[in-house]
Parts: sequence; C-alpha cells; structure tokens
Amino acid sequence: MKKFIIHFFSCIVLLLLASCDSERMEEINPHQPFVASLNILQPSLTFYEQSGELLATWVFEKGYTGAVLIGFDHVVLYGYQLQHADILQLSSGEKVKSIDVGLGITNGYYDEDTSQLFLTNGKTNELISYTEKGELKKKVRLRNYPMSMAASKDYLYVINYKDTVLSVVHKENLEVIDEWPVSTSSQGLYVSYEQQELWVGGHGIGNKPNKFVRVYNLSTGQLNREFTLPLMPIAFSKTDEDIIVSSHGSNTIYRVAADGDILWQQEIGANPFAVAQFQDKLVVAGYDDHTLYFIDDGEVQKQVKTKEGPFQLLVRGDSH
Repeated sequence: MKKFIIHFFSCIVLLLLASCDSERMEEINPHQPFVASLNILQPSLTFYEQSGELLATWVFEKGYTGAVLIGFDHVVLYGYQLQHADILQLSSGEKVKSIDVGLGITNGYYDEDTSQLFLTNGKTNELISYTEKGELKKKVRLRNYPMSMAASKDYLYVINYKDTVLSVVHKENLEVIDEWPVSTSSQGLYVSYEQQELWVGGHGIGNKPNKFVRVYNLSTGQLNREFTLPLMPIAFSKTDEDIIVSSHGSNTIYRVAADGDILWQQEIGANPFAVAQFQDKLVVAGYDDHTLYFIDDGEVQKQVKTKEGPFQLLVRGDSH
C-alpha cells in the first residue's frame, strides 16, 4: 500500500509538471532580432526574421488584444475583456507574472527612460503605471476612453478616444499637467524630437471619416499645421528622417517628410492596422487579408500569411 501511495503521488506530480510544461511557449533566441505580429482573431504571436521566415508561433487560449515589449526579453499581453495582463519571458517562453489590471485595458506603453509600464483603461478612464516587473505604482484619472500613447523626455501624451481632449501627463509623478483640444476619435501618435512636434491621426466619426494628420507644438499644444492623408490615418512609424503613415480606410501607406510632403504612397493589403520599421524593411500588417508585407523602398518584397487578424507589430532589434 505504501509503495502504491508513493507511486500514485509520483504520477500526480508528473502530470502537474507536464501540464505546466505544456503552457510554455517556444523559446526565442535572445540574440535573434524579430518582428512579431499580435493576431487577435486567432489569438497568437507570430515571430519573423528579416527575410520574412517564420521563427516561432505562440498560440494563446486567452483573447489578448494588445502587447508591448518590456526591455529586451519580456512581453506583456493584455486584453480589453481580460482581468489580468500576463508578462512572458521571450528567452524561456514562460509566464513570469500575472497582473490584476481589471477589465477594460485599451493600450500599453513601455517607457525605457523611466523603466515604467503604462496601461490605459477605457472602463475606469485611468492611466496606470507599473514597474517593469509589473508592480503597481500610481493611477490617475483622465478623460473618456484613454488609448493612444506616446512619450517625450518628461511627459506622456494620451489621446482620450471618445473625447476631444489629449492629456499631457508627467511620467514620474503621473500628474496631468495640461490638456489639448483634439478631434473626436483621434488615434495614433508620433513624437518628432527633431521638430519638437506631435503628430496625431484618427478615425473620424459616423459618416465623417478623418482624412487629416494634425501636427501640434510639443511644448504648447498649439496646432502648427494639418495635411491630408486619406483615409483614416491611424498608425505611424519612423524611418530614417521620414515618417511612415498607414491610412487604413484607403489601404494606403505613405512615406512623408517632416513638413508633410508625400515622398511615395502605396496601396497595400486589406485594412492595414499596423506598420513598423524592422531593420532595413518596412512591415505592414493587413488585418483583413491576414498578411504581413515586407517592403523595401516602397516596393513589396515579400508577402507572408500569418494567423488571422494581425493587429499590432512588435519589433526587437539586435541584442546589446
């Protein structure tokens, strides 16, 4: 009987270990640069190297709707309908922490200067700061449905999507120091340090889709200028001295100079929600055709089918 009990509990331990091991994701080589697509219709992260070759696929049981890299070896995954955000280590594929963030998380941003993780909550209308290990620091209440975020040296700029206000928040003490008027349903931010400007895109509302990118003075919030990039310019990426803008309403990618001059434009994909610079390639995620497009100098070099609903792109460069 004693031998039987020992054998029984040994089997239980082995089953538990096997169960835990099955939750591990494929390890990502810490020296491997990648672009990763967060796919939300088939919840997953798909990792690709510069050539477009698939490195790994992480398939999730949870409906994550957003992700952000924390430093070089961790990624935090969150969802609007999820109570917890999860931090996973890339090099081991293991979940290292689960954070009770509450329902309603709309966006995440990791600030390297202060080693802080910021999350916005569209149900409580809060901006929440955490340490890079996921420990809660502070909360501040903003306007209606905070979502898009970008940062300068000292400040975090947060668009309140269901409002006409952009909140300027001090990164360290999480105090709102200013509010700027913006168009309703604004989305997408880009900080130009060289020009000391903030670029703002957006969807528009109802039967009036937005076709403008509006450029604000980074210090005063004054509207410097606006230019037309139809239709629904919502995503930005930096390349060399120029800015890449994705207008998902017209399935068009623009390369734009700092003054707003269009250098080239290309109709790419179906509903391009995300765009990112990865080494010497531009990568565009086509949400409706489930395809990543690898672009060089305005020309598509490779198309890669991914899991359904590529919604966000994460880029990790060379190790350091």
